[in-house]
Amino acid sequence: MQIQAPPAQSYSPPPYEAPPVATRRAHRPHTNQVIEAGHIRARDEQEMQNMLQNVQMAFKIYNSDIDPEHDSDYYCNCLIHQYKRAKMNRVGVQEMWSKAVMYPGEKSYHDSYQMTLFSNNPYRYRIVSPYGYNNNSYYSTPRPNPRYHAQAVQQTIQLNAALNAEAQAAINAKEPNFNIWEVDQLASSMSNLTMDQSSSTLGDDKKRPMEMGSDEKRQSVAGSFTNGSDKSAKPSRFSGLKKALAIKSPEEKAVIKTEKKASRGREIRNAILAEERGRWPDDEWRQIVAAYQDKVGMTRKIADLRVRHPTQYLHLLRAGYFEPIPVAWANLNSNPLKFSIEAAAGWRGITPTWRGYEDTAEERLYWVLNHREGSVGMRMKPDVISEMNMARARMASAVEPPPIYFSPDDTCHVQHTSEGYSKQVMPAPFRPFDAPEVPTDDTMILLDVSGSMDFDPVRPNYDQYMITGYSRSTQPKNKDVAKAIIRRFTDAMANHDHNFSGYQLTTFSSKANYIGVVNHQNLDKMWRNVRLGGGTRVMTGWQKVKELHFQKHSESATHHPVYGWQAGPQTPMLRLLLLLDGEATDMDEFELDLLGLSWVHVTIFLIGVDGCPHHHRHANELQRISEVNHHVAFVDAQGNTPERFVTHELLKRHLGYEISMSEFVEMEQPPPYSG
Repeated sequence: MQIQAPPAQSYSPPPYEAPPVATRRAHRPHTNQVIEAGHIRARDEQEMQNMLQNVQMAFKIYNSDIDPEHDSDYYCNCLIHQYKRAKMNRVGVQEMWSKAVMYPGEKSYHDSYQMTLFSNNPYRYRIVSPYGYNNNSYYSTPRPNPRYHAQAVQQTIQLNAALNAEAQAAINAKEPNFNIWEVDQLASSMSNLTMDQSSSTLGDDKKRPMEMGSDEKRQSVAGSFTNGSDKSAKPSRFSGLKKALAIKSPEEKAVIKTEKKASRGREIRNAILAEERGRWPDDEWRQIVAAYQDKVGMTRKIADLRVRHPTQYLHLLRAGYFEPIPVAWANLNSNPLKFSIEAAAGWRGITPTWRGYEDTAEERLYWVLNHREGSVGMRMKPDVISEMNMARARMASAVEPPPIYFSPDDTCHVQHTSEGYSKQVMPAPFRPFDAPEVPTDDTMILLDVSGSMDFDPVRPNYDQYMITGYSRSTQPKNKDVAKAIIRRFTDAMANHDHNFSGYQLTTFSSKANYIGVVNHQNLDKMWRNVRLGGGTRVMTGWQKVKELHFQKHSESATHHPVYGWQAGPQTPMLRLLLLLDGEATDMDEFELDLLGLSWVHVTIFLIGVDGCPHHHRHANELQRISEVNHHVAFVDAQGNTPERFVTHELLKRHLGYEISMSEFVEMEQPPPYSG
């Protein structure tokens, strides 16, 4: 008998069961198998990623998806083999991680070059090598081939899609087909139904011989049934044989099957309750989680998942999908949202359809986007080919900027890098979503100071989807454009809100640094404190900005030991200008954090190299994010930048209303100062 789960709206289970103990503040840090495996993986995750990048750069491999290759009949201690041995030594960590995140019925695999014989790797024989066939690399390091690389990319995309579909269908089929929150009622009703059926059947010996005989054990289960005649209870002549062969009636089989289902349902239910109580041990915790789910727009979807897909709910629960990002993760070299996902290498993600994502943050971001209320259809991550095609199409749509914004003071004209402005992709017409700025709002500036800000701008050269080298671009360095935009922006803001003391400036690369309050008079002096170099980790800077904001407004907010500051109804809005020159390594993590916040509006200025597909790929991604999160807006520019045009567009989005050209001209004048 198949027991189907009724529609989700028939159930109204409490989102999370209250803990059985009194509310308490202090608690032991919660842990589970995913957390434990994550701690171990995080120890050398960043080191392995850095090691791979160093090997790739040493051998002029510029695509992150291409592993270096070098075969040898003898012991070789080159950089490639050092990296391969490091991967082999990490197989134990990989297997621990796989065991923690795999779904029932799945098998782990890896691509360690000395241990692949029995690894069950589905990519091993189905994806061509980017280096081609029969590539002898015993005495030299082979070079990847653009044609074979394009073929490998296409095959990987197709295989990822097929394996994702299989994995999702497999776990859906293994989900309980009844409501685990009513599992005890199910077992009881099924048992009663079986006994009633047995009673009516045994009452007519012409329809069914009596198989129970005098077996006391079976009578204790089915009960004592008679039809008023002792003779009708004559045992079947096959009963002894059936008993010896342990043959059970259909009713008994149904009872046993139902009991197994009920037992499995109780197991999942109890695991979910234990995990929820461990993660959110008091009322404050649970209120923060409930508020987060509501702001992100996932409350109903998560409740439905808890009832109809409890196995998947438990996996995502263990990975922290239903709660804010812990603040401690922002300053860690590696955290559970920075783990790389490598389908061909066997490094898994969290959801059943993890193949194709770059890291666990990107995977979680798209899961959230697809499970928010109001989502229409599946929002799929574009594959590599689609990303490049869209980037090239966007790049081709660039036009000459409006001549009304010409300024001889623009950085490109002062430095005489090349003649005229670069063509620009015109932003979509401004549409206000957030409320316009009010006097109590806070304006701050967050500046990317990673090493690329000081590099001579270069663009990649592509052969199909493979980068073969880089070409110099004749445009100012990104740091000079950023400084000019900050000057113009702060001048206009001072004229707008008469805050002539200035605006707080924070920089970030691998770490964050608070520079101070900058204004028209002191910007050059404060700029000397800006140090360039390092990676691009926006979460370090974002955490510093949040601390500064809530230090000023602590009386209207509360602080949680894990999730950090929580804004109250009276907390002023933070309006942040973020200047980037490329994709931050933790950009998806930043976008995830913003989805759960209603007290911040971020306007991003993306500085790019003229004719660079990477810039337009990132711009397309920011466009997609701004469409689903109205607290995020962005403006981009490439090459020789028309700074007045950029500043005008930034101000519209930062202040939240359409600024006329005449008003902008008044705002951009140097602000007056006394003394």
